[in-house]
Amino acid sequence: MTLRLFLDSADPSDWEAWLPSGLFFGITTNPSLLKKAGQPCDLDHLRQLSRRALELLPQELHLQAWGSSTADLVRRGTALHAIAPDQIVVKVPVTATGAAAAKQLISQAIPVTFTACYEPAQVLIAAALGARYIAPYLGRISDLGRDGHAELITMQRCLDGVGSGVRLLVASLRQASDLTRLAEAGMTTFTMGPAIAAGLFASEATEAAAAQFEQDAIA
Repeated sequence: MTLRLFLDSADPSDWEAWLPSGLFFGITTNPSLLKKAGQPCDLDHLRQLSRRALELLPQELHLQAWGSSTADLVRRGTALHAIAPDQIVVKVPVTATGAAAAKQLISQAIPVTFTACYEPAQVLIAAALGARYIAPYLGRISDLGRDGHAELITMQRCLDGVGSGVRLLVASLRQASDLTRLAEAGMTTFTMGPAIAAGLFASEATEAAAAQFEQDAIA
């Protein structure tokens, strides 16, 4: 699988700052990120917000359905996907209700990302149902006193072991070095906030070398 990086933000100013860089395959959002960015979580507003995102030409925009029942998740997931069927991937939590909704959405050829993955066995749900992605929360797993890196490596091995094409979409990154450690273990898909994106460029030695090049060019 080829590398895919996503920008994890519901703030249009972040999209405008980072999408032109060409680093990012797409954008991931959720109701918590919407709240943080001061964006209402309702269908009408998400239609408007999606248009702003899609003007920046992401390959994919991940929008999360919400609701306490399977019917609610399917209804909202279908409406979200209809905003831009070629680009929008619908997120649902990897719960029993979310899985039932995912089954219906996938049967309509709507791509699904399972989110809020905390347990290695949950990746088998995504594999069995044919989801496009499943997003484990690396940092939050580690916050529970577990070895998040080791557990994500186990998740990837499970997917590889059953021959699944589901992508492990690593979320809740805490530092840029998380990417290199997990990429070394074979993971190819990551979502990150602007701070982690900036951290990819954080090298004093590189900055010093670039400054020297500029100085020598005008000497």
